[in-house]
Amino acid sequence: MEDKSKILETFENPNQDREYTIEHIAPEFTSLCPKTGQPDFATISMEYIPNELCVELKSYKLYLNSYRNEGMFFEAVTNKILDDLVEVLKPSYLNVIAEFNVRGGISSIVEVEYDEFDYLDEYDDDEDFSLN
Repeated sequence: MEDKSKILETFENPNQDREYTIEHIAPEFTSLCPKTGQPDFATISMEYIPNELCVELKSYKLYLNSYRNEGMFFEAVTNKILDDLVEVLKPSYLNVIAEFNVRGGISSIVEVEYDEFDYLDEYDDDEDFSLN
């Protein structure tokens, strides 16, 4: 699979002094089931708090459309979308929800989240990271 993140374009956040949320909903996402080759349809909801960059919508649409012929499990494609968006946008927070249409009588929702401040919690509070 090619590096799809290169499709994504950005522009400078016009309000970097304010924390605000952006939400994009793409109701026509399509990928392929890697087992059967049948199409999987989903609504992809992406919500983020930008730092310096925002995603340009036409490039985001083309990025999502690039999965149309990719065979990926629901969990893999949802996590890949999150990883690519985090890599390109470097947001404070980003959440991706993929609501896949019913298949075989089962509906599936995959939700993944990135929060830059959660990574600070991974360090032990007793450790001293000072340069002294």
